[in-house]
Amino acid sequence: MKIVFITTGGTIDKIYFDRKNRFEVGDSQLGEVLREANITLDYEIIPLLQKDSLDLHEADRRLLLETVRTSSHRHFVVTHGTDTMIETGKALLQARGKTIVLTGAMQPARFRFTDAVFNIGTAVAAVQILDQGVYLAMNGRIFHPQNAWKNVDMNRFEET
Repeated sequence: MKIVFITTGGTIDKIYFDRKNRFEVGDSQLGEVLREANITLDYEIIPLLQKDSLDLHEADRRLLLETVRTSSHRHFVVTHGTDTMIETGKALLQARGKTIVLTGAMQPARFRFTDAVFNIGTAVAAVQILDQGVYLAMNGRIFHPQNAWKNVDMNRFEET
């Protein structure tokens, strides 16, 4: 089984910019996280977008959907910003015959204290065992995009 990782940006890839007074989406940290975790499975990384999820448009979601649809592979982990992850998850429901797990982070992967590594690990495990469909891997749980919401006050995803 080969896992295709598609990066779209979001907090997981944010870095300090300018005078360290704001963040911007930088290069994906996924490759470094996978190397540090000594991942031995067969995978490839497709750096598709570098956007905050609030800046994603319908055209971006169509590009992601077509990238998944036209791939000969069946297993995908998509790193994504948490603000619109659910919306993108719902858009990806159109991809038939694929197992897609979206994940992200509340804190950038470059931070010492981040949920990025744990969420990526959860997504990697999930994509290998779940049936075809679209899922979100956040906060140690697996959600369906139709039944999830981001609780901003608690800084976590929850089931509706």
